[in-house]
Amino acid sequence: MHNPDPTQSPRATRDLTAGEVLAPYLHARAADFLRGLRQHGESGADTSGADEAAGTLRAAARRISGSLHTFRPLLDTAWADQLRTELAWLSGTLAQEQACTSRLVRLMDALNRLAGGPGPVPAARGSESAGLTVGAARAGALLERQLTLARTRAHSAALQALGSSRFHALADAVALLASEVPLGPAGAAPAPEVLDASASVARRRLLDAVDALPLSRAAHPYNAEALALAGENQDAPWHHTRLLLRLHRYATEVTALGSEPDAPLYEAARALDRHRDAAEAAAAASAAARTPRIAPATAYALGVLHADQRHEVEAARFAFQRVWHTAAVPVP
Repeated sequence: MHNPDPTQSPRATRDLTAGEVLAPYLHARAADFLRGLRQHGESGADTSGADEAAGTLRAAARRISGSLHTFRPLLDTAWADQLRTELAWLSGTLAQEQACTSRLVRLMDALNRLAGGPGPVPAARGSESAGLTVGAARAGALLERQLTLARTRAHSAALQALGSSRFHALADAVALLASEVPLGPAGAAPAPEVLDASASVARRRLLDAVDALPLSRAAHPYNAEALALAGENQDAPWHHTRLLLRLHRYATEVTALGSEPDAPLYEAARALDRHRDAAEAAAAASAAARTPRIAPATAYALGVLHADQRHEVEAARFAFQRVWHTAAVPVP
């Protein structure tokens, strides 16, 4: 989690306008973005350095975009909406390569575990066990081909994006943001009055989304009932909650400067990240299983892998519901 500025305190913000609190936060995140851009340009052939720089760019873009969304009433709305659109484009484009890499690692690790020992999915016996061992190798090779191709395409798309005129225009806009924030009339209002009102909307949307989740069913790890009833078709509300939790966290960074990050809230966010990763890995295994003319043993291994990742989805939901009740998200 991003650490708030220790030089600011919640008490100090009481005497400031909303713009005087929000602008320094946006200036700092714009500076983070520009630092990531500089690091990316200096990375050259250093793959790890380029990946780290891309991560810095994505994190800064998400925080700027989230703040523009939550605190839109304080800003020049046309400017905020345009910049948010461009930041979402960049963040989404840069995220794809890392997502393909992480998905491949996750699936290969799971295949090795399933073929070599017991996991959350009941172990196969006899001829099924032999079939899983043979099928796992073929399934791994198929997944590696498919996800490596997707990663290569994502890498090319990211390079193309970073070299485009659209990106250079975005970088120029963020460079201006590092020194100037186009505020609307509400930016001159007292900080507690308007910042808290905007943050309260984000908090209320998060609480409503969590209330709509089947948390009672998620109260048991590896929930067979949930696996049967839910599956991929019921993942969307959890993914939506993950995005709303992110917006709430970013709003808190603005309104609670100087406060320590809420550890349970951070753990809840991590659980929803794991949920997203497992759900997308399960979908990748399912897609691979639909490849024409694959051997039965390969299809079997991919089916076991899909079931394993759906168990991981349920485990992540279980982890979320356990930590959520200790997270500091007061009702507005």
